Amino acid sequence: MSTNPSVKLKVQLAQDSQSVVADELITSKPAAKTGDALSQAANERYRCPEKFFNLGINGQLSNNEGYFRFGPDTICYGRSSAGTPASRANARLRDAFAGVQGDDTKLRLPFDLTEILDNLRLERYANGFVKESLLKKLARKLYYRLRPLTNLAIRKQVQQLYARNWRERPFPGWPVDTTVENVFESVLLSSMKAKGAQEIPFVWFWPNGARGCLTMTHDVETEAGRDFCGTLMNVDDSFGIKAAFGIVPEERYEVPPRLIKSIRSRGFEVAVQDLNHDGRLFDNQEEFLRRAKIINRYGREFGARGFRAAILYRKPEWYNALEFEFDMSFPNVAPLDPQRGGCCTVMPFFIGDVLELPVTTTQDYTLFHVLNERSIDLWKLQTEMILSKNGLVSFIVHPDYILDPDKLSAYENLLGYLRELREKSAVWCALPSEINTWWRARSKMSLVKDGDSWRIEGDGKERAVVAYARNVEGKLVYQFAQRPEAGMPGQG
Repeated sequence: MSTNPSVKLKVQLAQDSQSVVADELITSKPAAKTGDALSQAANERYRCPEKFFNLGINGQLSNNEGYFRFGPDTICYGRSSAGTPASRANARLRDAFAGVQGDDTKLRLPFDLTEILDNLRLERYANGFVKESLLKKLARKLYYRLRPLTNLAIRKQVQQLYARNWRERPFPGWPVDTTVENVFESVLLSSMKAKGAQEIPFVWFWPNGARGCLTMTHDVETEAGRDFCGTLMNVDDSFGIKAAFGIVPEERYEVPPRLIKSIRSRGFEVAVQDLNHDGRLFDNQEEFLRRAKIINRYGREFGARGFRAAILYRKPEWYNALEFEFDMSFPNVAPLDPQRGGCCTVMPFFIGDVLELPVTTTQDYTLFHVLNERSIDLWKLQTEMILSKNGLVSFIVHPDYILDPDKLSAYENLLGYLRELREKSAVWCALPSEINTWWRARSKMSLVKDGDSWRIEGDGKERAVVAYARNVEGKLVYQFAQRPEAGMPGQG
């Protein structure tokens, strides 16, 4: 990864209105792409045999970006050849699926697949094309200046007011949005149909044939939360689950070296959480770059490979200034968060050299204080929906918010549910750094023909499994050629 800001960032810094420049970079029309470039995202997703995907664009794309459907249950954002897209997701949307055409040599889509996926995963539908109003910016800055002077009751009222009418928003879908998965599956199935293939091999998403992946993170926001970390590790250990602790390096609380040492020595993980948790990391690019240098230094000091921004604020266009292997700041869907949006996927994805591990379940604060729930039913529903797509189930549970016995009990109920799920459903329970290591290794694996079967080549291949995507009565089904060995390691 780059250790200094890129040339693009330096050029932007030389101008007074950096954010405007970034927006212009996002909204400019991309140059025409070759077939390999159009197929790259699908190849990276599935790691199918070389040249299986050969994608093109069917027709002239619209000049403007907007919302359209790709099948009855999938809303996309971007340019399409199926007429002018709509400016709002709740409008009556055109279905572009009829624009899919293919034969045994090429599948032509009514859009640029990479462009559409970037619009979803990088939230360009929400933050790149729709500028935040000056009034909202001022209100947000004022809120975070006054936040230290408020109590929990006041903050809950403000947040509930901000989140009013959230259930009326059709996109991204609540409580889990799998638009990216839906698009990939439609493209894969359409490619198989065009080629007359009933099945196609690919490198399975998770090691040892795991159904999906589970990771737990604890963001430590206050001194009280810091002092509860030891107890929380005991709780996690009693259920056989390790977690990553997000540490705020400055201002919130003292970070004694013994805390970092204790977390690491017990098999847990340390991540850097922002710099001072003031909610202003991405307000100004020049200030961000100044802070990024300090954050990077703490990353080296803590031995942290991962980063998370406070309050899940994010601006991926600036990520190349961060010297971390992975980030954990993108929610899957965020109608109740201060920065709304969502990456619309339950799988890791790369932002340049940084691997994004999205937050795919509702945060504990939102569950307890905005939705006023003590039941874990929502977490269980989200987990089931994510695993139905063989995705990453990732949690944020703050030690600060489970100090009360009733909230701690809810968390223990969650851990009990996850332990049972791991034991019965072959779910891989892993630390974020372990997921990062696996996903990077998988991204370089390839399938090689070996007689009548296939074998996987690349570092880490001993943990990889060949799976098959099969067309079963017009529906895509994933199956293994051979059943993987029963049982999954609980960790590692």
